Amino acid sequence: MADRELAEFRQLGRGTVLSSFHYHYARLIEILFAIERISELIDDPEIISTQVRSLARRNRWEGVGVSEAPRGTLFHHYKVREGGLLTWVNLLIATGQNNLAMNQTILQIAKHYVNGNQLQEGMLNHVEAGIRAYDPCLSCSTHAAGIMPLHIELLGPSGELLDELGRG
Repeated sequence: MADRELAEFRQLGRGTVLSSFHYHYARLIEILFAIERISELIDDPEIISTQVRSLARRNRWEGVGVSEAPRGTLFHHYKVREGGLLTWVNLLIATGQNNLAMNQTILQIAKHYVNGNQLQEGMLNHVEAGIRAYDPCLSCSTHAAGIMPLHIELLGPSGELLDELGRG
């Protein structure tokens, strides 16, 4: 099924599909592939054998891990002391990694929807779509599509408020 979906996905453009709005679709195909692969693995006699055993215990005082999540890669780094108490944690989450791309997207939207001293109708929906393209977990954990609370202020060179749009 994942192969069929991937073939359909590739029909969205010539060569590499570049639109950030297709990230979620690509991630769904990855999830489908993972489910299919898990189904194969749980029936593998070597994996379900009673001879497979893992002993869980601390084997290092420091560890780094990486995992792919729906909104991007999560890097995590931990330090522990005797007894397993965490003494230091550093997380590099997708929100931080996607921040530059989100800001550039919002800038492109602003260039299109700011006319002189006025914000144009439709800007809120486009800003919301730009945020959701790069950080689906942040936006969907807070509000449903189309009703995400947003407030945009257009400030003049001296910081004076020229216009604003908002909802929620």
